[in-house]
Amino acid sequence: MSVLETSKISKVYPGTVALDQVSVSFESGKVHALLGKNGSGKSTLLKIFSGAVEPTQGEVILDGVSLKFRDPRDAFAKGIVTVYQELSLVPGLTVAENIFLGRMPMKGMIVDWKKTYEMANDILKEYNVDIPAEETVHNLSVGQAQMIEIVKAMSYNPKVLQLDEPTSALAKNEIESLFKMIRELKKKNVIIAYVSHRLHELWEIADTCTVLREGHLIGKAPMQELTRKDLIGMMFGDVEIRTRPANLTISSEVVLEVKGLTRKHKFQDVSFQLRKGEILGIAGMLGSGRTELLKSIFGADSFDSGQIYCNGQQIQSPTPEKMKKAGLAYTPEDRKHEGLIQIASIKDNLCVASLDLIAKGLFIRKQDEDEVVQRQVSDLQIKVADVNHQVSSLSGGNQQKVVVGNWLNTNPSIMIFDEPTRGIDVNAKQQIFQIIWEQSRKGISSIMVSSELEELLEVCHRILILKDGKISGEYAPEQLKIDELYALSMGGEAS
Repeated sequence: MSVLETSKISKVYPGTVALDQVSVSFESGKVHALLGKNGSGKSTLLKIFSGAVEPTQGEVILDGVSLKFRDPRDAFAKGIVTVYQELSLVPGLTVAENIFLGRMPMKGMIVDWKKTYEMANDILKEYNVDIPAEETVHNLSVGQAQMIEIVKAMSYNPKVLQLDEPTSALAKNEIESLFKMIRELKKKNVIIAYVSHRLHELWEIADTCTVLREGHLIGKAPMQELTRKDLIGMMFGDVEIRTRPANLTISSEVVLEVKGLTRKHKFQDVSFQLRKGEILGIAGMLGSGRTELLKSIFGADSFDSGQIYCNGQQIQSPTPEKMKKAGLAYTPEDRKHEGLIQIASIKDNLCVASLDLIAKGLFIRKQDEDEVVQRQVSDLQIKVADVNHQVSSLSGGNQQKVVVGNWLNTNPSIMIFDEPTRGIDVNAKQQIFQIIWEQSRKGISSIMVSSELEELLEVCHRILILKDGKISGEYAPEQLKIDELYALSMGGEAS
């Protein structure tokens, strides 16, 4: 048996103790869930294992040998491979080139492309990933790119595999394929550290659970001995798990109507109505057309046929500018690249969608700018030391709140949420849900897509099933159990 462990590891930054005397051990042949809310120290521990961060004190030990890493290459040489939540693939290269980047087989002085693609297709087939090795990564969805990232890591036959939010962008069937992969690695004597905010999946894949809170080790226990309440208690202390308030009223007024919307190879003949104050969920597997549908409704992508009506008025040839004027707001799935300007300040990111409301001619009215920024920081409880700091300095949950706040500043009547809780912790998810419910109280309607289908049951008034680009059903959350919702989204039937 192989063992990765730490002995009294600490990491101190100016003004912050990220890890405090943490001693943990991870054995091979098991999946070890590493949990904690944002700021708990789990990411710092992953980075210490991967050689990206040097501990202030303590040591990392692999199979009885103390390790010192100067950089990630040292950790990689020892067989420690990390797949981070943020993708590191090169968009302009093919799947095969990304998998074997820097180690492609050569024929003399040139790359042996035939062998490269054969090797890539073999490993993709081995892990049941149905993506051609010749496909350019730029053309892949976020979920497909995540799968390639994991396949690339596995191609190195690692001794230690660290997975940081590996399923955050994956659909149910892709998660099942990934779990099959991980179970095979367990048989190969691999040590697997697994970080996820999707707590419900841990009982399916994890053997043990190690919890950190504010840099301290709270405990380690077999997964099957813990309940969800136990786990949340270890991570947060007492956290209230909310369900949709009963007093959210829906008006009979239709604020958005989609008729026969079709985009070739993406979705077909989609029709539905959205009422004032309603929270409408769209459930479907990755590839069902969810994101493509939302983007077309918002005008970010074109569609081939159909009509969109806002408050009874048809919007001809929708564009984001037209839809924003009609009262729509859109928070995208990929907040890092599409929802935020990473090098800009928190203040700028909160104002970018509402510049026309706070500017006079070519100049921004500073008083108006400060008002809209402080309103969202206060209303959304964005945890920020200084709004002039870069938005990239915030945790994932607080970044998501900035994305939401940016669009709330446009005074929308309809909010479109694409994966609003992707990659954020349980506490931050509850805060996002509360924001959506609060908007409903104000008469603002919402459309919500989430790969965690149980969230739709918790949050929404009504759920549409999108299967292969077509609406296949409509249900009230009270009608369904979570396994039935997954079955319907995959083309089955509710029991």
